[in-house]
Amino acid sequence: MENNDLLLQVTAKAKTWLSDKYDADTRKEVQALLDKEDKTELIEAFYKDLEFGTGGLRGIMGVGTNRVNIYTIGGATQGLSNYLLKEFSALKQIKVVIGHDCRNNSRKYAEISAEILSANGIKAYLFEDLRPTPEVSYAIRKLGAQSGIMITASHNPKVYNGYKAYWDDGAQVTPPHDKNIIAEVNRVNVENIKFKGNKDLIEVLKKDMDDAYIADLKTLMLSPESVKRHGGIGIVYTPLHGTGLTIIPKAMKACGFTNIINVPEQDVLSGEFPTVVSPNPEDPAAMAMALKKGEETNAELVFATDPDADRFGAAIRNDKGEFILLNGNQTMLVLIYYIITRKKELGQLTGKEYTVRTIVTSALVQTVSEKNGVEMFECYTGFKWIASVMRDLEGKRKYIGGGEESYGFLAEDFVRDKDSVSAAILFGEIAAWAKDNGKTLYEMLQDIYVEYGFSKEKGISVVKEGRTGAEEIEAMMKNFRENPIKQIAGSKVTLIKDFVTLKANDLELNEEYTLEMPTTSNVLQYMTEDKTKVSIRPSGTEPKIKFYIEVHSKLKSRAEFDAVDAAADKKIEQVCKDLGI
Repeated sequence: MENNDLLLQVTAKAKTWLSDKYDADTRKEVQALLDKEDKTELIEAFYKDLEFGTGGLRGIMGVGTNRVNIYTIGGATQGLSNYLLKEFSALKQIKVVIGHDCRNNSRKYAEISAEILSANGIKAYLFEDLRPTPEVSYAIRKLGAQSGIMITASHNPKVYNGYKAYWDDGAQVTPPHDKNIIAEVNRVNVENIKFKGNKDLIEVLKKDMDDAYIADLKTLMLSPESVKRHGGIGIVYTPLHGTGLTIIPKAMKACGFTNIINVPEQDVLSGEFPTVVSPNPEDPAAMAMALKKGEETNAELVFATDPDADRFGAAIRNDKGEFILLNGNQTMLVLIYYIITRKKELGQLTGKEYTVRTIVTSALVQTVSEKNGVEMFECYTGFKWIASVMRDLEGKRKYIGGGEESYGFLAEDFVRDKDSVSAAILFGEIAAWAKDNGKTLYEMLQDIYVEYGFSKEKGISVVKEGRTGAEEIEAMMKNFRENPIKQIAGSKVTLIKDFVTLKANDLELNEEYTLEMPTTSNVLQYMTEDKTKVSIRPSGTEPKIKFYIEVHSKLKSRAEFDAVDAAADKKIEQVCKDLGI
């Protein structure tokens, strides 16, 4: 579309927001955008409608169809209401749980969602204050609700907010429900949104739900006796200004950890995230204050969670006593190894247990699972797909853990989204158990590599903002498909998987086969002779194209670790050069 045509289309769209269907403040802001000589902001705000991605609705706050505001949130909730009324028409009372994080406007959007649901005759359970995403998932299942809403933009910068929609199993919506909800949302006009609620249908959820959630989390513990012996280990915890503060210190204390050390500056609940540029435990800069506190207090562990407390990051001390940050793959590796090892020791493995990983998560967790007789299933990126596997196997097999490289892990089946609360409890427990076995966590990680093989992973995100950025990302994906890479870091590419076509091309056997997946996804994977794996995908929730690099080698002993690790770094450097990133 020519720029001129686009501007005409956007201007016409924006002018519809000047009618009295919209409030005075909104009209004023839209008029200001129309009056500006530079039309970039106007175009960005109106050139498209926000859509559900892998994590729901997410975008920059502001006026416009491509922004998060009371009307896009309202339209999403009205569309969800319309769909629920059709899907559950036989029920006397449809129920929906609503939670929110610490972000600017999150409480307002949560209350508006409750009003709209109640205006449609749907009972809304609204948490009294901010709460973690996994607790919303827990409450949906606990209350027998048909759906849930979490107002959050997860780990995104402060200008963002978002809306995660959940189904009756406590998981984020998957096909066909996500597409059907979108269709309903697209049919909603602003005059159809029922903003005036029914107070009788809004119930506030209080601390009783927290207590029930914590009581169930305690049942996950596999080494309570180790925690009794070593519950005083120093653990620094930062919620990065978010919801984890409301539950994690309390939950850990309930499980026997007596030395939880706070980072007071980051205990300030604020959507401005005053101490960090990005409130993401994946970002080393976000962990800096907590690491400093760890050094000052001689703590053994440092934990961090993102604003809605579904992502969990950890730092442990190496053999020199220095803190090192674990990546998401390493965290998952330690957790999966521990759960399987302990369940084996306790005689709790019956042969029906299974684990789950996403297609961009390290294959090493699969090796650990399968060598211990536990089947591991593979699914798309996004925790809703892990939950989808759990839904399919409900009542047939026993889920014992699953996760993804992006700092998400779920140990329990009574929640259906990644859960930093259970991850924090278990990680503390693992440190205590390792002590009982005469090891540090660092030594335990090295021993896993010695036994199962060494891998190193690196994730790289290339940010491309706005409309032109989206076009650039599309062009990059097209180029990787049309001009496939033949060699990566000196190793021949032997397998290419394209999840858009659901075709895999085995270049060694010169054979093509179909990938068994529930739907298509814009992901491309290259595998080489030496087991190097590169996955490429545009983010579903952010203006980024993501590259996931995984290299493998052998580690014969702990003594070789530094050399093997350094060689892996060099190899990853070469992979990046070959990819042009």
